[in-house]
Amino acid sequence: MGRSSPFLMSLFAFLVPFSSLPIQSLSSTDSFVFVGCTQQRYAPNSPYESNINSLLTSLVNSATYSSYNNYTIMGSSPQDVVYGLYQCRGDLSMPDCATCVTRSVSQLGMLCSQACGGALQLQGCYVKYDNATFLGVEDKTVVLKKCGPSIGYDTDAMSRRDAVLGALVTTGGPYRVGGSGDVQGVAQCVGDLSLVECQDCVSEAIGRLKSDCGGAVEGDMFLAKCYARYQTGASHMYSNSKNHPAGKSSNDGEKTFAIIVGLLAGVALLIIFLTFVRKVLEGPGGK
Repeated sequence: MGRSSPFLMSLFAFLVPFSSLPIQSLSSTDSFVFVGCTQQRYAPNSPYESNINSLLTSLVNSATYSSYNNYTIMGSSPQDVVYGLYQCRGDLSMPDCATCVTRSVSQLGMLCSQACGGALQLQGCYVKYDNATFLGVEDKTVVLKKCGPSIGYDTDAMSRRDAVLGALVTTGGPYRVGGSGDVQGVAQCVGDLSLVECQDCVSEAIGRLKSDCGGAVEGDMFLAKCYARYQTGASHMYSNSKNHPAGKSSNDGEKTFAIIVGLLAGVALLIIFLTFVRKVLEGPGGK
């Protein structure tokens, strides 16, 4: 088995629409974002398969106590070496991180069966492995871009969006969040990048967001080693429109809540009325 070409050059990706933020919500940590598998395959029951299994087991175990880690599993020959890492979103607790990584590894095993390399991004975590080294290598290749609809953004909203994204550039650190009014933003680098490389990657992702998504109400830019995302109040209004499934869910929830409140109020009034009737029937001398 020869060495694979650079991961993203031999990648075929399955891309599907994914739910828009909320950035801080943990309910969407298991939602699918993208997956990619290398075209190069390994033989069943080979030493490389055994090394992949060892690697993925190490990633799952590590996620119980750390939000990022990488491993290199050596083989008896150079072609059996496998490299891998995982990373959780910066706001996840350790239990949520471990759950997300476990599910990522399980899905990778099915989606990239017998592929020498694979990468899976869920909303809450990222897992990648390959037989070509990528650890510590900065890579600004665009993996996935998603821009929400444009509904005539006004100048003030665009200025707030640009201010939030600009703050993400200057904040520093591997995980960055910010907001202004109804605009929220988040960015994160993979943990094997240096601070300088992280800054370069985030700057590239945010620059592409501004240029490629224009006046979109929300945007997501995933590069190979970092991502940047934003959402606005306008995106909430869009997602709750009549043409979007979320709108029906939201409206149905409001109706159900109103019905429950009405029933409780009716029961309370009935109890008060029956108490009043009983007192009248008993009269002044009743017991």
